Amino acid sequence: MCTHHNNTGFKKIQIDEHDQEHKDWSRRSFIQALGLVGGGTMMLGSSALTASTPSPLAMALSQAENDNILVIIRLKGGNDGLNTIVPLSEYDLYANARPDLRIAENRLINLSDEFAMPNFMTSLESIWGDGKMKVVHSVGYPDQDLSHFRSSDIWASTEPNDFVPTGWFGRYFEELFPDYLVNPPEKPAAVQIGSIGNLIFDGVENNYAFTVANPNQLNDIAQNGVVHDLQNLPECVYGDQLEFMRGTTNTTYQYAGVIHDAYINSTNDVEYIDDRISNQLAIVSRLIKGGLGTKVYMVSLGGFDTHANQIDEHESLMKSISIAVKNFYDDLATTGIDSKVLSMTISEFGRRVEQNGSMGTDHGSSAPILMFGPALNGSGFVGTHQSLADLDIIGNLKYSVDFRQVYATVLKEWLCIDQQTVDIALLGQQYDTVNLGFQCGSLSVDEFELDGTRFSHFVSYEQGETILHYNNPSAAHMVIKLYNILGQEIATLKNDFSLQGSHSVNIKQAAQQRLSRAQYIYRISIRNKHYSKSVLIK
Repeated sequence: MCTHHNNTGFKKIQIDEHDQEHKDWSRRSFIQALGLVGGGTMMLGSSALTASTPSPLAMALSQAENDNILVIIRLKGGNDGLNTIVPLSEYDLYANARPDLRIAENRLINLSDEFAMPNFMTSLESIWGDGKMKVVHSVGYPDQDLSHFRSSDIWASTEPNDFVPTGWFGRYFEELFPDYLVNPPEKPAAVQIGSIGNLIFDGVENNYAFTVANPNQLNDIAQNGVVHDLQNLPECVYGDQLEFMRGTTNTTYQYAGVIHDAYINSTNDVEYIDDRISNQLAIVSRLIKGGLGTKVYMVSLGGFDTHANQIDEHESLMKSISIAVKNFYDDLATTGIDSKVLSMTISEFGRRVEQNGSMGTDHGSSAPILMFGPALNGSGFVGTHQSLADLDIIGNLKYSVDFRQVYATVLKEWLCIDQQTVDIALLGQQYDTVNLGFQCGSLSVDEFELDGTRFSHFVSYEQGETILHYNNPSAAHMVIKLYNILGQEIATLKNDFSLQGSHSVNIKQAAQQRLSRAQYIYRISIRNKHYSKSVLIK
């Protein structure tokens, strides 16, 4: 059996096992793990596009008070950070570890006395010079998992120790705007272009998708709101089944129209090259300029798992990224909206410091994150570059910045989300922010909050009864209604004044009617705020 060795001798990777891991990893892409999933997939400009539908995070972002937009650029496969940002201060150590893979000094663009980028990333030189780029050094997490699949999930869910089936954006949506089951947003708050799926946008209860394989279908969907005919069906059991399946499919296309409108209402005012990442960012630019109103986008580019032939492959990938980012911001600048758009790269891990025997590098640990946009207020470096003279036991770079610190900074200081909601999105943990050059103005305070206590609600099941519990931070009039899964109102459970403190409602008793054993949705309305969640009546 053929084996793959790294130079340290600490670990052997069997080729067939590695290929199998890739096969498993590709079954669900990174975005399904971060929590931005939902809404479906269609084709725009020859690229697959996925938009989130009724998601709490989508609700929150779509109604955020500022107009800031986040674009996540996923480098799929594990980007080699050392050949992206080269440490000039340790160039001898770098060159000795990579005699065949090092970037020659005469091919480097100096960003400072200590760091440089390869000249194949020259398109970013003007962005750096204009103060619109930052490098966050040595980003990672404790005990790096070197599996593509698992590490992608960790970057998405923010939990390295246990599997969590939700993502940081998905949890944020659920917490801030939990009324999505009854009142979905009119426009998608998250759009993914490229590989489909990933926990980033997954919440506990929301994961919707639509797919349009044929781009010619898009105009029909936008104009008619449907993709399948429900009229001309045979009158038989098969016809009934076909009607059900087609009707279910049609309901998933709810965002096709608004996405299509935004796309055709704008143009690209810069000529992009014809490659995958440029095509994706060109679409994002048109959707932003066309007024779609989406707050978060994700694009992705694969090929960064450079176990072999790294020199040519990595150069080609980073050249494409650099050109695409430059054109993207030049395009946005034609309408003056570039200052509202922040972009950041993410990748599941970096690469090993030493080259392997196949003219490549094996799975590593920490790597830099690149940030782009005028809002950064000056180019520079964030965090501490970990020395090549102080590697871990298997020859990997140590980390100095936890990736969740970057997430926390973007959530709090760019999207202007309150501390408590950010903590929930990051699984109850608080992380120090890093200085990316921007800061939110004064955040609006939730009017329904007293002494730091926010309204909360949950359901318990006790001796065959379904009990809704809620806690009021202050007295207020409250309306609680029950809906079936089709959104039809079933009963009013409460419509009166509710005192401060903890309360409970027996749903079956308050409904004053026989409720079938099924899934329902309750909706709480109080002080012009609404909260909804699915509930099982047993």
